[in-house]
Amino acid sequence: MTAYPIPRPVSGDVVDLILDDHRLFETLMRELRDSTADRDAARSALAAVIVAHGEAEEQQVYPRLRRKDAIDAEEAEHGEEEHAEINEALLTLLECKGTGTQKFDDAVEALNEVLQHHITEEELSILNPAREEVSEQDRRDLGAIFLEIRGKHLDAGVTVETVRALVGEAHREGVLPADAGE
Repeated sequence: MTAYPIPRPVSGDVVDLILDDHRLFETLMRELRDSTADRDAARSALAAVIVAHGEAEEQQVYPRLRRKDAIDAEEAEHGEEEHAEINEALLTLLECKGTGTQKFDDAVEALNEVLQHHITEEELSILNPAREEVSEQDRRDLGAIFLEIRGKHLDAGVTVETVRALVGEAHREGVLPADAGE
């Protein structure tokens, strides 16, 4: 099994760090589309970094950018909704038994669609205002906090159960529509 390394920077501007993760998402998605790649390893790495990244943004980045008036409540809430949609698509991908099936390919396509949409919106409506409205020092301070939370989630590891719990919580809190079975 090929391991896909997840970079673990120790400092940086939060905008640059988030952009670096976005590029990593895109690289891992390319690997998931490549039938000759170690898709299982790419899936595991992508799951770990998506969850760590999203949780760090929701716990620290979005609230702090709101306090700095770089983004408003609606933008933060929309980002959280998109993270929940990404986690839901990620769960479907993680639940695929193999990586050589049409179900797997369909799950990759669905995840790519919600992930690319989120990356584009976040870079335009959250990261651009953060660049313009937040001082360089505050972005570096926020980068350190982002990396701390991201690192804790990477250290804890991500399993299908982790993602299932995040999706269930999003449904219970109304971030995602209630499941038909509830």
